[in-house]
Amino acid sequence: MKVKTESSVKKKTDLLCGFVLENSNKVTGLPKFDTKSTLAINQSLKDMEGKLGKLSIIPMPGKKPVQRVLLAGIGKKENLTKDTIRFISGKIAQKVRELKLSEFSIIAPPSFVIEPISAVSQIIEGSKMALYKFEKFKTEKVEPSPNLTIIVSKSNKISKAAKIAEIVADGAIFTKNIANLPPNECTPTTLANFAKSMSKKNKMKCNIISKSELKKKGFGGISAVGQGSDNQPKLIVLEHSRGRKNDKPIVLVGKAVTFDTGGISLKPGAAMDEMKFDKCGGCTVLGIMKAISELKLPINVVGIVPSVENMPGGESYRPGDIIKLYNGKTAEILNTDAEGRLILADALAYGEKHYSPKAIIDFATLTGACIVALGTNVAAIVSNDEKLTKKINESSKRTTEEVWELPLNQDYMDMIKSDIADMKNVGIGRAAGTITAAAFLKNAIEKTPWTHIDIAGVAWTQGSTKEKSYNPKGATGFGVRLILDYLQNL
Repeated sequence: MKVKTESSVKKKTDLLCGFVLENSNKVTGLPKFDTKSTLAINQSLKDMEGKLGKLSIIPMPGKKPVQRVLLAGIGKKENLTKDTIRFISGKIAQKVRELKLSEFSIIAPPSFVIEPISAVSQIIEGSKMALYKFEKFKTEKVEPSPNLTIIVSKSNKISKAAKIAEIVADGAIFTKNIANLPPNECTPTTLANFAKSMSKKNKMKCNIISKSELKKKGFGGISAVGQGSDNQPKLIVLEHSRGRKNDKPIVLVGKAVTFDTGGISLKPGAAMDEMKFDKCGGCTVLGIMKAISELKLPINVVGIVPSVENMPGGESYRPGDIIKLYNGKTAEILNTDAEGRLILADALAYGEKHYSPKAIIDFATLTGACIVALGTNVAAIVSNDEKLTKKINESSKRTTEEVWELPLNQDYMDMIKSDIADMKNVGIGRAAGTITAAAFLKNAIEKTPWTHIDIAGVAWTQGSTKEKSYNPKGATGFGVRLILDYLQNL
């Protein structure tokens, strides 16, 4: 992808794209063409009316630098958001691939439409992620992604923003690629190998804690959930240390159940194949850590990924078991399908004890109740710190990765109290399932500002997921852009 300030008149391109506001009679930045071409463009403008999502392609007759012009409707100015540009750029990129073109150019909208640096970032994110295809196991591959040139009036600071946007988009794509892998191709060991490879390339410290060491060091949750599978559990720890030596780090924790059968509390067979996506929280952390290192952010960040496979077997943990977690608290197991909170509790307690962080953020496809509460387009957040929540909400608005805060008071904490252990791993019936899961996690945190993000509804595209051109079917990479924005704005 390139950003150029050259006049679009002189630009040789298979397809020159411009954005059109609703009821506008012109495309800002479009060059002057001959009378016949101009009439055709004006007629298309009249026909499409700049309606959101409408695309119109006009072939340019004769030998011209521009072979085709594409007009893309972006709707009314008062309704315009950053996500509008991201979404429409994705639709343009998909149309280019459909036309089998090797390159295309987009004229960035001017400042009176949207802030130019932001516009370029959204164009890159939208087009790059929309062109992503998971085709590792396809014998017939799609055509290579076409090259994009973005035409701007001024390049001041825009080239740097473009580079950042590319790294952010690549982080989300890296997350999607791993999350989309089937369970026979992605075990806890596979994830650990991804982390090791990434750490070498990007100069991060990597530590992998394996089965025997996990048990020896008291990771009771990870050990219990992982003991029913031949694929042994791992705890992956990545350290990015570019901040000042004495600065406390931000700790990111991601649940990575590479496949979740539910264990002894076996899930129904319908849609169980989607449980390959139960590793999305951990994949999100890996994608964020990759981007952080490539951006060379001058901060300290630790990524922790507890990874297991939850299988029924002769050594599986059972309903009725009582296990001791890393922080010494005991948990009564009432349902082995409520496994994510067990491995997260170990990882959260480890992160707090060993790194004394300034904040902890965790990501998990934790509860089906989250989908019941918020659907498949908004993630739930539960937090013990208003300032941290506010910062994440601000990033949510900038990235349009939407979150909604749920409450957590003593009443919910009481719902997971056990008669025979410190707590139980499910609440009372089906009530407040997302919050009681978070209440379990809160028991692992002593005093650190903490936010839990339940991505069960948003981590992959589901039946009721809103169509977004930059989120093709499969894993969405939700959380990568959100938290990278938060970290860049610390």
